[in-house]
Amino acid sequence: MYCATQTGDMLKVSLGANGSNLLKVTGPQKTPFSQGITCAIRTQKGNIVVGAGDGTIALLLKDTLQVVRKAKVEGGITSLAMNAAGDHFFIGTDLCNIYLMHLASFEYEMRNTCHNSKINDVAYPANFSKLFATCSKGDIRVWNAETRHELLRIQVPNLECNCIAFAPDGKSIISGWDDGKIRAFRPQTGTLVYAINDAHRDGVTALAVTADSQRIISGGAGGQVRVWQIGRDTQKMIASLKEHKGRVNCVRLNRDGTECISASADGSCIVWSLERLARNTCLFASTQFRAVDYHPDQSQLLTTGTDRKLTYWDATDGNPIRIMDGSDTDALTSLAVSDCGTKFVSGSADKIVRVWGYDDGINYFTGRGHSGCITAVKISSDQSTIVTVGDEGAIFIWNCPQIPLQ
Repeated sequence: MYCATQTGDMLKVSLGANGSNLLKVTGPQKTPFSQGITCAIRTQKGNIVVGAGDGTIALLLKDTLQVVRKAKVEGGITSLAMNAAGDHFFIGTDLCNIYLMHLASFEYEMRNTCHNSKINDVAYPANFSKLFATCSKGDIRVWNAETRHELLRIQVPNLECNCIAFAPDGKSIISGWDDGKIRAFRPQTGTLVYAINDAHRDGVTALAVTADSQRIISGGAGGQVRVWQIGRDTQKMIASLKEHKGRVNCVRLNRDGTECISASADGSCIVWSLERLARNTCLFASTQFRAVDYHPDQSQLLTTGTDRKLTYWDATDGNPIRIMDGSDTDALTSLAVSDCGTKFVSGSADKIVRVWGYDDGINYFTGRGHSGCITAVKISSDQSTIVTVGDEGAIFIWNCPQIPLQ
């Protein structure tokens, strides 16, 4: 019997027929594995592959428990599994990475990965559906939507990215962080283009970028909505709009970029003129607004929040047109209206994705798979897929269904 220990040793115990269990060998002799041996498997020849809490993978001889080969991967080892042929094995880590390693050479490659903490936002590039980006604590990741492989990882240690958006010109990924900075990165290399220090003192919580990529509208945890002019070498604030009294959870632009709307936890949504840099109208409800979006024809607004309601608003005078129940049990956290305007998608704390007909307000489809609260939802520009992310760290890619003709 082989026993793995938390002190980093492997024990070989002889199981005698008469009940005499004898310790025969311990290994490795000089340097135990750091943070303990967390899992072990046997090869076809009877040797032992062990994984340690510091990410070390090692092959031990079955008789002497001597280390023959060793490698190290990212994250503590949580599971090992041999393939059917016995020449490769899979490695799972606590940073949500899956590796495939060759037994004879210990060469390895990453086969799958995901975030290992809450995902806060997801974004598609403008008019491009083959990739998307997600953000979480410590990093931003860009994914191939077809192969589901990670294309790029941008890491900023010990900070949390709250929101992201692709600049429409495709030259940068704009991100808002809990240290109050707005950071822009190259989407191909992940290099930092610029950082706006002290954009929001309590953290940047919402972002939107105008169609010409020259203005950023940001929302903060303190309730401010700020407009930034982005030049080749300079980034300057041209307006700070402070009427919200709570966290700004969402900012959306209309199609021609003349106005934007901000949704706040204080129970108000404010439509701002980006030409006058002043308020146009305001929407009030007894809820903490979590998400808002424009209908493509700009005539209506759709909001949702902690009251579990989906509310249609007249974009001109700010009066409610229709109020529907979006969930029976939990708050609605996110929504996205399709570019065609015939449907919209909502995500909620009850872990269910719902697809609705926009005109009739009927919930035609539901998707179940998340094991945590859904934090963000986006529809691809070609209307073929829906991406949802949750606070359990999962990314779900759904086929976007067609709504029956209305």
